[in-house]
Amino acid sequence: MPQRSTAARLGVALSVAGMGALCAGFKMGALSLFGAGIKLLEKDWRARHPEFAGNAAERWQESLSFYRETHQNGTNRTLHLVGIPLIVGGAAGLFASKPFSPITGTLWAGSLGAFAAGWALNLVGHAVYEKRAPAFSDDGLSFIAGPVWDLQTMLQGRRTG
Repeated sequence: MPQRSTAARLGVALSVAGMGALCAGFKMGALSLFGAGIKLLEKDWRARHPEFAGNAAERWQESLSFYRETHQNGTNRTLHLVGIPLIVGGAAGLFASKPFSPITGTLWAGSLGAFAAGWALNLVGHAVYEKRAPAFSDDGLSFIAGPVWDLQTMLQGRRTG
């Protein structure tokens, strides 16, 4: 695997730091760090794809295609179908609650658990089954494309299943 650029490494680090800040209750800091990380990851993606001259819709399709390509193992996909809703729901709960509050502390703790469990499932899926880094480390839009692709997959399964 080629060495990641400084921008990509920093983008991943800032995105992860943003997730950590969210878990600690620093919501605005989390959004700032995460946004800065995604911006660097997109800058890195564009530097690695100078031939790309498409519009936003075409860039989105590129991201969905890349996400699909990096999630071929069935067990990894299953772990993501469980893990990504936990991450999204956990993140929503973390934004909606206040850490250690007598009123919303239980929501925060449950949300933190869901968020962490979702990430654990996804990381195990990549490390053990897919045997490749998560898609977001190569394409920051995968943070959004992943949940969308998984939702589309679930809906297609219901239509065809």
